[in-house]
Amino acid sequence: MILEFLKLLFAAVLLWWGATWLVESSARIAKALRVSELVIGLTVVAFGTSAPELAVTLQAALGGYIPISVGNVVGSNIFNIGFILGGVAMVRALKTEAWIVYRDGLFVIAVTLLLVALLYLWPPLGSWGGGLFLALLGFYLVFLFARREEIPEASLEERARWWDPFLVLAGLLMIAGGGRVLVSSAAALAKALGISEWAIGLTVVAAGTSAPEFVTSLVAVLKGRYGISAGNILGSCTFNILGALGLAALFRPLTVGPEALWSLFLLVGLSALLVAFMRTGWVLDRREGVILALVGLGCWFFNLL
Repeated sequence: MILEFLKLLFAAVLLWWGATWLVESSARIAKALRVSELVIGLTVVAFGTSAPELAVTLQAALGGYIPISVGNVVGSNIFNIGFILGGVAMVRALKTEAWIVYRDGLFVIAVTLLLVALLYLWPPLGSWGGGLFLALLGFYLVFLFARREEIPEASLEERARWWDPFLVLAGLLMIAGGGRVLVSSAAALAKALGISEWAIGLTVVAAGTSAPEFVTSLVAVLKGRYGISAGNILGSCTFNILGALGLAALFRPLTVGPEALWSLFLLVGLSALLVAFMRTGWVLDRREGVILALVGLGCWFFNLL
């Protein structure tokens, strides 16, 4: 068991550094293309920080660990909204705007409800459902980039460097390797501790793969880049469902047990609570951050019982 814990720690380090290289280099490349901070947060940064979730979800599905695959996505989204955005808001109130609330926030709620429907009303989530998810992700990206904004020229520190594409590739390789180790270790720990694979995927694996989102959002809000901070989380939640689960469903039909239903409904409720908080006064304040964090903590305890 000690060896599995060490492997889990090693995997977390690989995921952390791989995602860091991927995010920083991708953000510089996107900045050179004159993309807004909100769109950067919703796409390049969000997809980069969600690369660990993609690697773990896909590798778990291919390995036959379906509860870990789906549980990782559900748990990561609960962690993103409850612990990360809630924790960031406790450090500094997070400014929001209409685009984030009405377009991106409501879209997260809609795709989460779609996931619940496909898993329980028309199971399993197979290749056709995965194709639908990926198509929706594609339409969402087109819609995001269709909105033109005046973007200032990148500063010297933000300009892309010639080695950034190589760092992106290196980051992807580290994430893929870390994801493989994380899945196998988590499955072994679940059996050794007598905990279900669903609970392990929803908590330990989800927290480990969500670490890059936490650091990115915290640093962004401390630097006053609220669009990147909030966009990173909402974009990550969208990509986790449509991208990670959509791709996994193309290779392996996804099903979950009845114990997962309440976790999915908790995620829907938490997403709705976040959107409501962001709309009140167009700011996510410290009090609301505490509430989100407590609700996220309650979701974790509920799934470990």
